[in-house]
Amino acid sequence: MVTIAAPYQAHNGVNYLTRLRKMKLIAEKRSKTDKYDVLRFVRNNGSCTDAVMPRQGILPHDLVHYVVESALPLRHGFLSLVARGADAQFVMEAVHDAANKDVEAEAVQAEAIVEGLQAQLWSGAFDEEAFLAGAASACTARGKQPFDFAGLDANLGATLYDRALALLERWNATPCYSTLTLEFSPQPV
Repeated sequence: MVTIAAPYQAHNGVNYLTRLRKMKLIAEKRSKTDKYDVLRFVRNNGSCTDAVMPRQGILPHDLVHYVVESALPLRHGFLSLVARGADAQFVMEAVHDAANKDVEAEAVQAEAIVEGLQAQLWSGAFDEEAFLAGAASACTARGKQPFDFAGLDANLGATLYDRALALLERWNATPCYSTLTLEFSPQPV
């Protein structure tokens, strides 16, 4: 069983919490006929990991993570764990394994919010009630408490959906064989 119950540790047991803060995300758009693009994560110490991004007609899943984790106070989401030293593939497998009850609750919450936002992007309009219900049910299905949006003083449509559309516009404008670079800073732990 894969576990990331201690989010301050990478899968190799090294504590990266104090050393790694910022990370560049370099999204590489491949040829028009490719079914996948690539996202490289370059940490501020020069170490890196990467993941494939399936093309799906909307903003790629891992770029939706960027929108969500840059906007919300999540300390243990996918990008934060990668920024602190975990391998991208390791985190993806752990967080997407619904049977893995040891995954940090916040990692599941971040994943659920990303899934809910993706559903809104697919629908072509932001429905806050449907978004909240989708994110909550995805957490519940994994045995975790849903993220508490009540404490946020934010318009979720503008905070998440509009930002995702803006990033999608930038991604769509990126020519094939080119890259889009973003900077991500995890929330303090």
